[in-house]
Amino acid sequence: MNVTLQLRTLLVLSRVASLPTAWSNCMAGWWLGGGGNYWKLPFLLLGVSLLYTGGTFLNDAFDADSDHQRRPERPIPSGKISIRLAWWLGFSHLVAGIFLLLFCSQLSAGAAIILALLILLYNFSHKFFTASPWLLGACRFWIYIIAGATGATGLNGWPILCGVVMSLYVAGSNFVARRETYRGAIPFWPTLLLAAPVLMAMAMNTGSFRLRAIWLAVGLIAWTGWCVRKIFIGGESNIAIIAANLMAGITLVDWLAVAPQISFWPGAAIFLLLFSLTKWLQKFAPAS
Repeated sequence: MNVTLQLRTLLVLSRVASLPTAWSNCMAGWWLGGGGNYWKLPFLLLGVSLLYTGGTFLNDAFDADSDHQRRPERPIPSGKISIRLAWWLGFSHLVAGIFLLLFCSQLSAGAAIILALLILLYNFSHKFFTASPWLLGACRFWIYIIAGATGATGLNGWPILCGVVMSLYVAGSNFVARRETYRGAIPFWPTLLLAAPVLMAMAMNTGSFRLRAIWLAVGLIAWTGWCVRKIFIGGESNIAIIAANLMAGITLVDWLAVAPQISFWPGAAIFLLLFSLTKWLQKFAPAS
């Protein structure tokens, strides 16, 4: 196997297209935790990245048997990578991620252990546990906790509250993503969860912060509405594309979460860059 093919296999296995959304969660949680402690940011970003990619490697390892029947093009059933190597990469990444997050704080490392356990539980159960999207949402919640504990003021109510809202958005997105390409009407109730960030922003941002939150909320509503429009108007919907676009929307949810914390331009530079990077990477590697 040549180097290019090996790299392509690892990128597919790691769901690299969705990795910028984990960085976005880190930046939002860190800002909500007071920012600062800049020397800890590399440990935060790399540690969470290892936890994320470890989870994706293990996802394919857990799903190897079903993928042989339903998704033979995936790296393991197609023979591009051995299941033994996938198991090793997954667990080694989880351990390395927890170790790196020790340099952020003991609380961050403790939260990383909980996140790793949730990752294992999700990967083990998502094929038969219909409520597994809630587990995936919980994983994003704990990224907020890890990042919030890294900030200068430490973990407070904002990373916790915004983490809950993020978990609702991700759960809603994953409930949609569980459906393959589907002809006809698709149940729209999961899309109600996608409204949680906007409702939260309107409830919590008052005074001078309200106008900024409104503008960002309008942008998020426009993007989310465009993503799910076919769910409401009926007809044939490509759920893979909808799910990929909703995944990219995580970066916009993060930006809305930190609207009261930072000025417009730093937020625009970071979160729009991560949004664009997510969409660009989706051209080369599947988001799920």
